[in-house]
Amino acid sequence: MEFRMPSLGADMEAGTLMEWLVKPGDIVKRGDVVAVVDTQKGAIEVEIYQAGRIEQLLVGLDTKVPVGTPLALLRTEAEAGPVEVPPPPAAPRITPSRIAPTTPPPIPTVIVGPGPAPQLRASPAARRLAQERGIDLATVTGSGPGGAITSEDVERRLTKVAAPPEEKRAAGIDLGAMRVAIAAAMARSKREIPHYYLEHQVDVTPCERWLSEQNAPRPPEDRLLIGALAIKATALALRRFPAFNGFYRDGKFEPVQAVHIGVAIAIRGGGLAAPALHDADGLLLDEVMARMRDLVQRMRAGRIRSSEISDPTITVSSLGERGVEALYGVIYPPQVAIVGFGKVVTRPWVIDGAIGPRSVVTITLAGDHRVSDGHAGALFLAEIGKLLQEPGKL
Repeated sequence: MEFRMPSLGADMEAGTLMEWLVKPGDIVKRGDVVAVVDTQKGAIEVEIYQAGRIEQLLVGLDTKVPVGTPLALLRTEAEAGPVEVPPPPAAPRITPSRIAPTTPPPIPTVIVGPGPAPQLRASPAARRLAQERGIDLATVTGSGPGGAITSEDVERRLTKVAAPPEEKRAAGIDLGAMRVAIAAAMARSKREIPHYYLEHQVDVTPCERWLSEQNAPRPPEDRLLIGALAIKATALALRRFPAFNGFYRDGKFEPVQAVHIGVAIAIRGGGLAAPALHDADGLLLDEVMARMRDLVQRMRAGRIRSSEISDPTITVSSLGERGVEALYGVIYPPQVAIVGFGKVVTRPWVIDGAIGPRSVVTITLAGDHRVSDGHAGALFLAEIGKLLQEPGKL
């Protein structure tokens, strides 16, 4: 069968193959990363969705190819029976009587003299990332085959140098091209999707108290943020309201049972992406928080997996940290909804007949009127608010 260039979002038309991580004859299984493709969102690790053996690589490095172009030929089990991985050779059996003292080999003498410097082995993606970030490859330790330098090695080196100013280009990401792609996707969304908008204010004082108790004994790097509670509450609410979780394609809605929350991440320099936090409804809050941190770190480094870009079934966005009290998002096709969380503010609130100060957040919903209506949207937002009232149960 043919392994084709995947679509990594509604705003992607083509990608540039930067790195092959497999070669003909390699055995692959579902979910293995087989290539690195450069898109407007940066370097995306492309996963394969069929188990089998790589027969032939059809596209060379640094080649820009449209979505759907065959990249490689894969022999699957269905085509040629089970693909067996040869067992490793058995280690020789050693008995004490056969063990003999050995002398370590002499260390070779390296003579430094005139002549060209040895050629550094590095993948194209690693060379490109190093050039963009001003990293000398000679200062990078390679972890690939034969000591070859990979993109991950360059990224590790980047963590040891000062972060660049925000106005500079993000690692591995053409922010100008990303902005063009975002504009095209949003224009299509507003043109084709009949949006409706709702907002709902929720008292999150219980969340703040619970977070304070939970975070008191924790070091800063392990503390929970209210954003993790927002994502988990949204994910659980989608179980009751599946009409907001899925895709609208070919004139019909395709509900998705799995809940993959697209977490909107602002990239330094002006870019934006929303990679998926997979199966968010089944994660513990600590797992949600850890995965959020990981997504942010890798997205801003320009390294994310193809499934994380193409899988989100709904998007959650928040500008609370930027001081925005409410945001009204534009649906990212083919999704059918986007949920927004604003800044937590102190407002007068009636509790048991008395007015007092409470912490309040505004939650918004942009829904696709072809799939749902305002009544369903209001119930969905109310369910999110209800779940946030009992953070200990999230």
